[in-house]
Amino acid sequence: MSAVRRTAGRSRPDRMTTNSPRNPVSRLIDRLRHRARPNHWSFLFGVISLACLCVLVVTGFILMLLYDPSSALLRYRGSYPLLRGVEMSRAYASTLSISLDVPGGLLLRQAHHWAALVLPASLLLQLVSTFFTGAFRRPRQWIWVLLFGAYVLVLVSGWSGYGLPDDNLSGTGLRIVQGVMLGIPLIGTWLTWLIFGGEFPGRILEHLYFIHLLAPAVLVMLVAVRLRLTFVQKPPQFAGPGRTEDNIVGLPVWPAAAARAAGQFFITAGVVVLMAATLTISPVWLYGPSSSGNAYAGSQPDWYTAFLDGALRLVPPGWEISWLGRTWTLAILIPLAVILLFFTLVATYPFLEGWISGDRREHHLLDRPRNTPTRTGLGVAGVTFYITLWLAGGADVIATQFRVSFEGLIWFLRGVILLGPPVAYLVARQVCYTLQHADRERLLHGAESGRIVRQPSGGYIEPHQPLSARQRQVLDSGRPKPPSQPPAR
Repeated sequence: MSAVRRTAGRSRPDRMTTNSPRNPVSRLIDRLRHRARPNHWSFLFGVISLACLCVLVVTGFILMLLYDPSSALLRYRGSYPLLRGVEMSRAYASTLSISLDVPGGLLLRQAHHWAALVLPASLLLQLVSTFFTGAFRRPRQWIWVLLFGAYVLVLVSGWSGYGLPDDNLSGTGLRIVQGVMLGIPLIGTWLTWLIFGGEFPGRILEHLYFIHLLAPAVLVMLVAVRLRLTFVQKPPQFAGPGRTEDNIVGLPVWPAAAARAAGQFFITAGVVVLMAATLTISPVWLYGPSSSGNAYAGSQPDWYTAFLDGALRLVPPGWEISWLGRTWTLAILIPLAVILLFFTLVATYPFLEGWISGDRREHHLLDRPRNTPTRTGLGVAGVTFYITLWLAGGADVIATQFRVSFEGLIWFLRGVILLGPPVAYLVARQVCYTLQHADRERLLHGAESGRIVRQPSGGYIEPHQPLSARQRQVLDSGRPKPPSQPPAR
């Protein structure tokens, strides 16, 4: 499909001619025909996120009609013989019924779970690609905040859904959460009684069920607001032939871009359903019912919350002080404070960068990461910090699978969490400067041809090929210009 170019103003609706149709749908379609959307692979992450969200909403609505969020106990009389006669909660019994007795119930549960695992991954990739290309800059700072807010709501939704089956695995995770809450000074006990509704397990299932319904509802509204802002603002684009800060070069939204997005949407949804049909996940019948006196050995949280568990594992045990007549457990307070600070910096980074740099301009052309060494270095440092915490969350699995010392691995990750981010920042900055130098050489001398030519004098040279206009524009866009020399006197 041929690309179209359109000069776009900020959130200004396209002007309609006097003979434009009065039907609102027809006017919208006509408007979309004259609106361009850049064609880049990074837009796939948004489509994947939307597809997973739709799978979660559809499967979650059906599961809501079949699930019983009750902690009341009963004797199991279902079809699974190994648990028949065992005392369990109504929540666990209904989960077994959905999985083993309801036609298609296991497919629904597993599709819901797989979509919940893919969605945070696609949102993280969106955040990373948005950060490194500078797509969060003015006037899109609040679009970044909404994207990060969506990621946090997905974490809350996933955590609350993790405990709803009330199997022994989820019960172990909830017991860990209770211990963390009790370690918070001043409000820990009150917060635990508020969430759990009394002694463990209390009414935690009923409260989690309410959170699990509320968080996705807020998430859907937040996504709708973000889509609205994205539609109102001009989409950012990479530099290229004919692309400026005042126009958009790409496919028309209707029907070309819409058809492509619809195809990607249904492919993603189909892959999630295929995974649910062929790959077993969360076999609750193998774990047994939750018990306050038992813990599931080798329990692991879902991957998207592993960094929280890893933050707790990296703090030395017994790290606490007595102050004001209370015991302050630093092994819990420090990880919570570090994670809260990290999340705050990520959410407010667009405003911090604009304030520090003094840049108040609107940016509609994206940056190449190599042309912003400081931002790229900070991003690589943040990714290093997150991955280290994530690896710490699975340190026991790494130790058993690779037959290494668990204590030695934890000490190694403690060193990485302290030294890794600053080293990653310095290395990334240097790599960016090196790539900038390589770009300048290509602009001055052209691209290497790979051919070796012997000169009449006997020497050998490699002739360079001239760059195309598109290559020169891409290399030159956003490239730091050398400082101008003062005029000679």
